[in-house]
Amino acid sequence: MRQFKLSTLSLLAITLLFASNSLTGFSQEQYKENKVVVAKEQYKGGTFYPVQQYDQVKSKKGPKNIILFIGDGMGLAHIYASMTANGGSLFLQNFVHCGFSKTYSSSAYITDSAAGGTALSSGVKTYNGAIGVDAAKNNVETILEKAEKKGLATGLVSTSAINHATPASFIAHQASRGSYEDIAADFLKTDIDVFIGGGTKSFEKRKDGRNLSNELKEKGYQVLYKMEDIQKVTSGKLAGLTADEHNPPFSERGEMLVPATETAINLLSQNNKGFFLMVEGSEIDFLAHNNQTTGVIQETLEFDRSIGKALAFAAKNRNTLIIVTADHETGGMTLNGGNNKTGDVTAKFSSTDHTGICVPVFAFGPGAEEFTGFMENTEIAKKMMKLLKVQ
Repeated sequence: MRQFKLSTLSLLAITLLFASNSLTGFSQEQYKENKVVVAKEQYKGGTFYPVQQYDQVKSKKGPKNIILFIGDGMGLAHIYASMTANGGSLFLQNFVHCGFSKTYSSSAYITDSAAGGTALSSGVKTYNGAIGVDAAKNNVETILEKAEKKGLATGLVSTSAINHATPASFIAHQASRGSYEDIAADFLKTDIDVFIGGGTKSFEKRKDGRNLSNELKEKGYQVLYKMEDIQKVTSGKLAGLTADEHNPPFSERGEMLVPATETAINLLSQNNKGFFLMVEGSEIDFLAHNNQTTGVIQETLEFDRSIGKALAFAAKNRNTLIIVTADHETGGMTLNGGNNKTGDVTAKFSSTDHTGICVPVFAFGPGAEEFTGFMENTEIAKKMMKLLKVQ
């Protein structure tokens, strides 16, 4: 009997040690841990924000600039729940050219953000966990890198750590999405003009002793940590590191993606050759993993307001293509009730993980007609490269 108790305690100790080490090694993934599954949760409607309608922009010359919005984990239910929560209207309704993206990876029917992001950045299907490499772990060139080679300005904005899977897949090349410090170091191998997101720890508190923020400063970057300082920048290269790892959810951080997007557009648009910008609403996915209806809606609404800032620029600029899509759907979200007058929404989830359902694609501006119908997620990257003339 004593021997059995000792074995049980030993196994428990080993299990706890393994769990502790796992969380330490992959602390950026903690948003997936300790999930609280809520069968139904009601979002109580609040104040609605106004939505402006913009005339469709067409040009035979094609776009000079591309802004790609990725709502991580965002499916149609997330969008329509948020539309209802805002009184039945979103900036996304300006996008009359719509299609669907098939999101499976080379290794699985259900993709993760790393493989999904790499497909959207490079036009290559790869295995789950891959960052900017193909199924054989060879580096693949991304649209951001191709644009940079052509002299265009480039930028990344994210509410997650900037070296997390989706933004990382546009700028880094690593066999594993968990190689956060290696991914951060890959930023120094590029001349990206603007990046804003969390992840300070991987840049400044590294195992190798390097301080990448100091190295960025030596390369001419303004390295700033608070949004109130970041949004005051009007010229030059900018590295905005807004959290040690991920930024808090919207309920705690408040508006971040909107001013970050506006700042990035203002800086990148100063390049006469054009620009490429990727903006990620990362925490739509985080809150969907936890089946939190209110959080999903809050994150998606901020994402939509960020799209509104890009639309205002594109409508005036008339040379900018905006694409909005997702890397995958998260949560298997369905809507069980809602009220456009009050903004109330009742939802249900079938999963605490990603699902295999196709995700929507929206486009506005020159070349928008290319993004209709069903398409592989890799086609989005290929179409962007062709339109931006950076193949």
